[in-house]
Amino acid sequence: MLQSLAGSSCVRLVEQHRSAWCFALLVLGYLLYLVFGAVVFSSVELPYEDLLRQELSKLKQRFLEEHACLSEEQLEQFLVRVLEASNYGVSVLSNASGNWNWDFTSSLFFASTVLSTTGYGHTVPLSDGGKAFCIIYSVIGIPFTLLFLTAVVQRIIVYVTRRPVLYFHIHWGFSKQVVAIIHAMVLGFVTVSCFFLIPAAIFSVLEDDWNFLESFYFCFISLSTIGLGDYVPGEGYNQKFRELYKIGITCYLLMGLIAMLVVLETFCELHELKKFRKLFYVKKDKEEDQVHIMEHDQLSFSSISDQAASMKDDQKANEPFVNSQSPTSNDSSLNN
Repeated sequence: MLQSLAGSSCVRLVEQHRSAWCFALLVLGYLLYLVFGAVVFSSVELPYEDLLRQELSKLKQRFLEEHACLSEEQLEQFLVRVLEASNYGVSVLSNASGNWNWDFTSSLFFASTVLSTTGYGHTVPLSDGGKAFCIIYSVIGIPFTLLFLTAVVQRIIVYVTRRPVLYFHIHWGFSKQVVAIIHAMVLGFVTVSCFFLIPAAIFSVLEDDWNFLESFYFCFISLSTIGLGDYVPGEGYNQKFRELYKIGITCYLLMGLIAMLVVLETFCELHELKKFRKLFYVKKDKEEDQVHIMEHDQLSFSSISDQAASMKDDQKANEPFVNSQSPTSNDSSLNN
């Protein structure tokens, strides 16, 4: 008997604080996922880093042995300067000297990566004025971009998601939830094909050093706004039609970002995902909701009464030939 009472009390306690328990599990799961990613990346990439360090050390030692007139300090000073320039997108290689990083098309591509928060990092402002302008430009431009993307996505999703789902639900009699799930899967497949698979195949042909996996990796890193910057198209020294290519990439990133947001919004509107998200939200008390409703009703009633009073005053003001008489004057006139 006591065990059954204790069990029922525990069940009641869990049900009362269900949202808090779900949120705690969410936080714990996220932290474990971070640790899992760190372990996998470390185990996979650390051996390659070690091999690269050993290779560079051997190359440096061999270069110093072949050029005895050059000291190690002079070589390191030169390499430091070269690496600093490379971080700013400037290369000392003769085959890359013809590519300017701040012509109009490259600047347009940089502006698009800044406003979309992709930020490859392959090209950064050199001057203090450019850095200051980048701050001001981003502070204004990023919220402006979010507003622009939100407005575009809200209009596109009406024609791409909501109307097709309602059409099949009303005219064909299918379940709305089933139609929404099938539509989301089809839309996701079309988006992956048009903005990941096909562009990856195109980039693998246009970029000499990229295979299909590297091209697909670039598309995903770009459209997810991660922007690591290890792969940036149009930076080859023998790139044909580089200006037109940069403009095309800018358009692709903008359209792909809109498509990704449309797909995410479509999946977020699924009934099952809405129920799942509500598990982690804080529920409002019914008393607070009733208070808010009463306050809203009082405000609306007072506003309606104020509007009615103002309308009566306006009607009186618009009748200049009607004299306002007091009740006593009317009574006296009736007695007479």
